[in-house]
Amino acid sequence: MNTDLSIARSVTPKPIGDIATSYGLRPDELWMYGRTKAKVLHSALDARRSVPNGKYIDVTAITPTPLGEGKTTTTIGLLQGLGKRGRRAMACIRQPSQGPTFGIKGGAAGGGHAQVIPMEEFNLHLTGDMHAISAAHNLIAAALDARLMHERDFSDAGWSARGLERLDIDPYTIGWRRVLDVNDRALRHITVGLGAKQDGMPRQSGFDITAASELMACLALADDLSDLRARIGRIVLGFSRCGTPVTADDVGVAGAATVLMKDAIHPTLLQTLEGQGVFVHAGPFANIAHGNSSIIADRMALKLADYVVTESGFGADIGMEKFFDIKCRASGLVPNAVVLVATIRSLKMHGGGPNVSAGKPLPAEYEIENLPLLECGCANVLRHIEIARLYGIPVVVAINAFPSDTEAEHELVRRATAESGAYASVVSDHWAQGGAGAVDLAEAVEAACEERADFQFLYPLDLPLEQKIETIARRVYGADGIALSATAVRQLARYEDLGYGRLPICMAKTPLSISHDPSLKGVPSGFELPIREVRASLGAGFIYPLCGAVRTMPGLPARPAFFEIDLDDEGNVTGLS
Repeated sequence: MNTDLSIARSVTPKPIGDIATSYGLRPDELWMYGRTKAKVLHSALDARRSVPNGKYIDVTAITPTPLGEGKTTTTIGLLQGLGKRGRRAMACIRQPSQGPTFGIKGGAAGGGHAQVIPMEEFNLHLTGDMHAISAAHNLIAAALDARLMHERDFSDAGWSARGLERLDIDPYTIGWRRVLDVNDRALRHITVGLGAKQDGMPRQSGFDITAASELMACLALADDLSDLRARIGRIVLGFSRCGTPVTADDVGVAGAATVLMKDAIHPTLLQTLEGQGVFVHAGPFANIAHGNSSIIADRMALKLADYVVTESGFGADIGMEKFFDIKCRASGLVPNAVVLVATIRSLKMHGGGPNVSAGKPLPAEYEIENLPLLECGCANVLRHIEIARLYGIPVVVAINAFPSDTEAEHELVRRATAESGAYASVVSDHWAQGGAGAVDLAEAVEAACEERADFQFLYPLDLPLEQKIETIARRVYGADGIALSATAVRQLARYEDLGYGRLPICMAKTPLSISHDPSLKGVPSGFELPIREVRASLGAGFIYPLCGAVRTMPGLPARPAFFEIDLDDEGNVTGLS
C-alpha cells in the first residue's frame, strides 16, 4: 500500500505563482519562497475589502481517540471535493509544530490522497513563522530576567534618575517561560540565574513548545500588524508585589518583539494534491489557547474563494466551542456550516472497545463488524451534534471511511445522526480517492451552507467569569456544576477587580473526553468540573481555567519557587538550599 509520503511525491506541485493567479492574486501581492510556497501579503486583504465573502465552513470532530478521526484529512478532502464540483474553494489550517513528533509524517497536512504538498515543506518551518515567534518570545523572557536583575541592583531613586519606574516585580508571580519548537522533556522544568551575580536571579522556570506561546495565540487572533503590536504590549508577564500587572509594554520589549514577528503576519500559501490553495498560518494549541488558524488567513480566503474550509483543534467540545466563542467574536465572521468528522473505529472505542497500543495489532473489535459496540459509541457523535447545534449552525456529519468499515455500520451511524438533528450524514472516502471520494460530502456541505443559520454565542461577555465557566461546563461538557479550588477563587476575584471580567473563556482540559477525565469515554455524566487554577492571556484576549485536580511533579513545588541562596563578596552564587 502506498504511504502518504509516496503519494505526496507522486504528484508534481504546480508553481505556487500559478495557484495564486487562479485566485486572482497579483505577483506584487506575493513573497515567493521557492517554487512551491509563498507568503500572501496583508495588502491583498486591504485591496479586497469590498469583495463579498464566500461561504464559511468549520470542520470539527468527535472526541479524539488514538485510532484517529482524520479531521485534517477530511478538511483537505472536502476542499478537493468542492474542486471536483467546480467550486473555487480554499482551506485554512494551522502550521504544525516540529515537536512533539518530528519527521515527515502523514496526518499533519492530511493523508492519503487528501493532503497538502510538498509534505516535506509543510512539516518543516515553511517560511520561518515558528522561528520568529520563538525568537520574539525568548526576547521577552530575556528582557524580563534582565529587568528583574537590575531591579535588585537599583533603588527607586536610581530608576527615577533614568526616567523609568521601578516595577517591583514579584518573582513568584512570573508566568512567562521560554519556548522552543521541540518537545524537549529535559527542559520542561529548569532553574535559571545560576552562576555569577550578573547572570540573573535564581528561580525556577522552564520551556514550553512554541505552539503554546501566547504570541502564537496573539498572531492567530490579530487583525493586522498594529493590532498584533497592541496585543503583545498587553501580555501580562507577572505581577508587582502590590498586585499590579506587569506587561510586555512595562518591560519595554513589546515593540522589538513585534519587529521580530512582522513578516509572520502574512499567511503562507501552499496547495493540495489536486491544486487547490491552502493557507497555513499560525498554530496555537487547542487547550491553553483557542486552537484555530489565523483570522487574517480566513478573512483573506473568504475574499478569494466561494467556499472556505477552516478547521478547529480537537473535538467540538474544545476547538469548535473556542472557534465560536473566541475566534468568531474577534473576527466578526459567522460560519455557514459545521462539518463533524467521525469514524466507525473511534465510535467503537467510545462504545467501550479495548484500548490500543502503538506497534501492536488492532483488537478484532476494530477490524470486524460489531453493531452493538458501534451503537453504544454513537452517543459520542450525537452529543457533539448537540454541542454544535447550540450555536444555531447546520451540522453535516462526515463519516471518514476506513477499509474495515461495513455498509451496515455506515448505515447505523447515518441513521442515528440524522435522527439526532444533523442536516446530513455522508460517508466520505477522500483518503483513498481524493476529491472524487468527497463529492457527496461537498454536495451536502454546499446545501447546508444555503440553510438559514440562527447563530448565537454560548454566553454574553457581561456575565461574571465564574458564570461563563459554569455555562461552558454545564451546556457543553454536561457537568453538574464546577468545583473551584481556593486558588481559582482568589484568581477569579483578582481578574474581576482588575477589569478582565468581560473577556471570553478558553477552557484548558483534556481533549480525550468531553469531561475533564481522559479515561471517561462516550458521554460522561454525573460529575463536577474541577477548576484548579485560572490564568489570563490578555494579549490573546481570554481567560483560561485549568481543569482537573491539582497535580505536582515529584520533587517539584506546585508553583514557581525561589531558593535560599548563598553569595560570595562579589555576588556570585556559592550555594542553594
